[in-house]
Amino acid sequence: MARVIWKGAITFGLVHVPIVLHPATRVTRLDFDWIDKRDNSPVGYQRINKRTGKPIEAENIVKGYEYEKGDYVFLNDDDFKRANTAATQSIDVLSFVQASEVPLYYFDTPYYLAPDKRGDKGYVLFREVLRKSGLLALASVVLHSKQYLAAMLPLDDVLMLVTMRYADEIRDAGELDIPQGKDSAPSAREMQMASRLLEDMTQPWDPEQYRDEYRDDLMATIEEKIASGRTHSLEEAEEAPRRKSGKVIDLMSMLQRSIEERGGGSDKAASGPAKKTPSARKTSKTAAKKRAPAKKAAAKKSTSAGTRRKTA
Repeated sequence: MARVIWKGAITFGLVHVPIVLHPATRVTRLDFDWIDKRDNSPVGYQRINKRTGKPIEAENIVKGYEYEKGDYVFLNDDDFKRANTAATQSIDVLSFVQASEVPLYYFDTPYYLAPDKRGDKGYVLFREVLRKSGLLALASVVLHSKQYLAAMLPLDDVLMLVTMRYADEIRDAGELDIPQGKDSAPSAREMQMASRLLEDMTQPWDPEQYRDEYRDDLMATIEEKIASGRTHSLEEAEEAPRRKSGKVIDLMSMLQRSIEERGGGSDKAASGPAKKTPSARKTSKTAAKKRAPAKKAAAKKSTSAGTRRKTA
């Protein structure tokens, strides 16, 4: 199980539920080091005193808040805790809201909540009352010296906490130049064909069907360089053909081609949006299954490469 990164309690009303916080995600990005290509040596990272230009030891580094130009207030971990001890030890429920009322772009990082000692009964009570109500619990929590707005919700038998962005962290879209008016409005025919394409591409949510294909392709490149003995060669990639700019996009033509490439004919498009038939859904699933072995093979390559690297 993932490590415990925080201990505290959920508080709503006078109810106090001891809990521990676990990360609900894992880092899958590839780990690259800086290397001096002249002698294959790793390039280290040094913290430099900007005034003297000399390296500085970690024991001499403290966090500082610049209250005037060049003048700082020093802070240590105890100062952050002392600012509001209660806030650093509890997840305080502020209110309950309908999940559908919260836009997706407010959500940030997910965590798992597990009951701590003597927290089982309160944990189950809070989880079940949330499940029955269908509501999100909006709460305040301090993690890593930063206060977050957060949402709590049940996921099967587990309570999840998802940190959120504050309203002032969302940029105002009014600053953008967004097309409006009749000149940019789609025609009825374009809407009909676009709706047909959406119908054809609609399928049940299956997260296992989606992978980081760029990471898989990059690992395949690394494997190929290892296999061919070109581990230290740096080659220039072929330049991809650039798309021509200034060309007027024929939406009708592109929509028609998209529908035809997915197995739909012009007769289907002309008749407007249609319900996906069982055979169409079956075809979609079959295509997904055909893609799966290749992706699994790439993932297996990725794992073997990582293992060899750690062994080396």
